[in-house]
Amino acid sequence: MKYRTQPSYLALKQTGELQERGRMLWSMMSKCRLCPRECSVNRLEGQEGFCHASSKLIVASHHPHFGEEAPLVGKGGSGTIFFSNCSLRCVFCINWEISHLGSGDETSLQELADMMIHLQKLGCHNINLVTPTHYVAHIVLAVGIAADKGLRLPLVYNTCGWERLEILRHLDGVVDIYLPDFKYGDGISAARYSAGADSYPTITKNALLEMHRQVGVAKPDTDGIIRHGLMIRHLVMPNNVSASCEVIRWIAQNLPNETYVNIMSQYRPCYKALHYPPASRPVSAEEYKQVVEAARDAGLTNLDIQGFPI
Repeated sequence: MKYRTQPSYLALKQTGELQERGRMLWSMMSKCRLCPRECSVNRLEGQEGFCHASSKLIVASHHPHFGEEAPLVGKGGSGTIFFSNCSLRCVFCINWEISHLGSGDETSLQELADMMIHLQKLGCHNINLVTPTHYVAHIVLAVGIAADKGLRLPLVYNTCGWERLEILRHLDGVVDIYLPDFKYGDGISAARYSAGADSYPTITKNALLEMHRQVGVAKPDTDGIIRHGLMIRHLVMPNNVSASCEVIRWIAQNLPNETYVNIMSQYRPCYKALHYPPASRPVSAEEYKQVVEAARDAGLTNLDIQGFPI
């Protein structure tokens, strides 16, 4: 497969559509409905949403990341920008200082654009936007600024998967690679471990279908790097907390069998997980193996398998 010559957002930038979408998303913060919480606070006047974010952009870090999926990392790394705060607020979050406590620095749109340019100059293969949902307006506007400065890297929308269709449609033609989690196959676990988000499975399924409609199946270019497409992550949790087989079954039945699925084995009980007994230990090799076998039995052919020998 030949390299994509330019990322999707450049065409929208040339017509002014990118800036218009950014302004539209920004206006939504006056009665915020950027995420499925739809908490309706006026972030533009300094109020904080359920995510604990106002209109002030807080960034925790930006750097080349070599621990992401191999087709994103390549030789130059994935250019990650970690955004502070989060709307899902999982009790087991490994980055809880960032997502729950909001650790990070206030950052302007110009500074965010400069971070993207810096990562491009370092040789990163993409701009990897980690936990972007509540700052999506800032991101779209900053991408426009960065494009004027020469940004030409594909955008990775690295999300928990719990995304409103209305917002995703504003990202059509902006995002090149969707990298969503599909955390839970049932709403009971989602509610218990992610602050009452019982709608997680239903909303995420619809979001994944929309993401696939926009970018299709992720396939590597001739250099092994993925520059476009949908890449799904599923974290296997102990005691079937994540209802993994239901997640796998749904993907196999509703998306192409060559859909990229990273079956993740690295669950560890972080943050408050020790207070939730079913989630208070690492996942076992046998639990992980069962999910991999379920994925293979379901006909999924593009699996990223890690952690345990299978």
